[in-house]
Amino acid sequence: MRRPATRLGSMSLAMVLALIIGCAANQGCRETPQGPPRVIIQATNGKEVAVDVELARRPSEQSRGLMYRQHLDPDSGMLFVYMIEGKHSFYMKNTYIPLDMIFIGSNMRVVGIARNTKPLSTKHIGGEITSQYILEVNAGFCERQSIEEGAVVRFEGFNPD
Repeated sequence: MRRPATRLGSMSLAMVLALIIGCAANQGCRETPQGPPRVIIQATNGKEVAVDVELARRPSEQSRGLMYRQHLDPDSGMLFVYMIEGKHSFYMKNTYIPLDMIFIGSNMRVVGIARNTKPLSTKHIGGEITSQYILEVNAGFCERQSIEEGAVVRFEGFNPD
């Protein structure tokens, strides 16, 4: 006797298949069961500061970044993840939100900070800093949270590989 598929059972299978196909297509499914992606920074005052992040891993995500957005939540940001360290250059073209850009080396330390970047500017930022990750947050974040060069960084909720 054939057992009829339940609605929940068929939906679960469809969701699992969509997840597998989606991950195989973009190779960007590296979140872990720990929760949403976050960057944790050890501030100079000893406090740990958490930032919920969107990940920009693919070139298309990295070239768009936070362009065209009008708002970024206070403890949120975008983390640009590169496969290797390099001198990654950014500009603010079509970016309406002033940002702090935190450059993070492969040693998981802050190696540079571009503070209060000017919206809509085409001036290149950070091209002289060797980093593997760049965290973009609202302007003034680093000052408010006591984030300085040398701060230790860790990632939660995803694997950077």
